[in-house]
This record gives sequence, structure tokens and C-alpha cells, in this order.
Amino acid sequence: MALRPVQVNIKALDAPAVGRFWAAALGWSAYSPGVTTYVGPAGGLVWPDPVAVGVDVVPVPEPKTATKNRLHLDLATTSEAHQAELVARLRTAGATPVHVGQGDVPWTVLADPEGNEFCVLEPREVYRDTGPIAAVVVDCADPRAMARFWGEATDWVVRDVSDDQAVLRSAKGSGPYLEFLRSPDVKTVPDRVHLDLLPYPGDDKAAEVARLRDLGATDLDLGQGDVPWTCLVDPEGHEFCVLALS
Repeated sequence: MALRPVQVNIKALDAPAVGRFWAAALGWSAYSPGVTTYVGPAGGLVWPDPVAVGVDVVPVPEPKTATKNRLHLDLATTSEAHQAELVARLRTAGATPVHVGQGDVPWTVLADPEGNEFCVLEPREVYRDTGPIAAVVVDCADPRAMARFWGEATDWVVRDVSDDQAVLRSAKGSGPYLEFLRSPDVKTVPDRVHLDLLPYPGDDKAAEVARLRDLGATDLDLGQGDVPWTCLVDPEGHEFCVLALS
């Protein structure tokens, strides 16, 4: 048994507008099958076997605080010209430059129209086949511990582990990387951005959730009530959800 990372969940005051922004950023389409706005490749939301790690923008009544998100997206580019064009296009679409202590670096740090940080990377060979999302990046205290938990929690393969970074990727060798970077920052507010995981068809969601608890996950009550998904936190308090297949 294992779970698949299938989407990055972003909370927003104006979910359709933020969804349209991310559709423009990724060159994908925005769909609104319900109250959320899903951003994915052309063809719509293919469930329960989505073809890519998408973005699901969920409406909430609270704005983002000034606190930096602990999870962000790195966007891939194919050339310096592509990087410059993408940054310019996203600034026109409502992105703003932000400073998170990055100093003089070859990538560009921006925030979406509601303040969620992301990076537009300079071209890197390692990300040449990922698609528009190069990596889902998570700040953490202990990358080795995160590699152990997430390597067991999902069907993604641990590619590299050090004291400063842990890197996972789908066993199929496609799509974005999942990267845990050592950071001194600690959680002070609920996560604005988190991962959603999905069982494979035929697997039992309740059994998967029980397995995650055995690995060190704990239940999270956000006032969600009786819903088909299960909210959890990993051993460092990163929030995530296990979705239902239908």
C-alpha cells in the first residue's frame, strides 16, 4: 500500500482569481468542478488517476498572514530568456517580488496575488523533464526524518538525503520533485499551502490513514466536520490531507 501526492492545496480569499493566476503560471487550465478551482493540464480533472500533480485552490475567509509559507513551488524554465519572459508575464498577471533572505541568487522569488511565495528557477538540467512545476519545496528541521516518513508514506522514491536536504520523486521518474530543505523557521500559524495524497484504486483509505498514524502522523482538527478526506500532520507538523477516491 502507498499513497500518491496528487495536488498542492492553496487556500485563497478569491479562489477563482488565484486559480487563473496559477493556470497562467503553469501554462495549464483552471477548472471549477465545485467550490474549489483546480489547475491542471488540458483535459480537466481526471479522477481518480490525475495525470499530473495539480494545484487545487480552496476558498477561505481569512487572508494570508505576513508569515512565510513553509511549502512553496519552484517553477522550471528552459533558458534564461524563458525565465525572464515568465517572470515578466507573471508580474503583469499580479505577482510581486518578495525577499525571504535569498540574497544574490540566479532564481527569482515572487508571490502570487494573495502573497503565496514561489520561485522561478534559472534553467537546471535536473528539472528538464519535470513539466512546469520543478519541485514542491518544504521547509523542515530534519530532512532525514522527513525522508523516512514521506518515503514510507508515499510511493515516491527517496533520491538523495543529507543533513540539509531530502529529495523524493515519483518512482515513474516523471513530474516534480518533493524537496525538504533544512530551515530554522518554526510553525506559528496553520499552513496556507499543503499536499493532498490519494490512495490507488482498490486500496483502502482507512487502512492507509491507520498506516500513516503508525508512521508518526497525527490527526488534525480544522473544524472540517464530516468530510470524505482526512486531515493529518506529519511528525514536524506539516499539514496534509488524504483524499477519498470518489
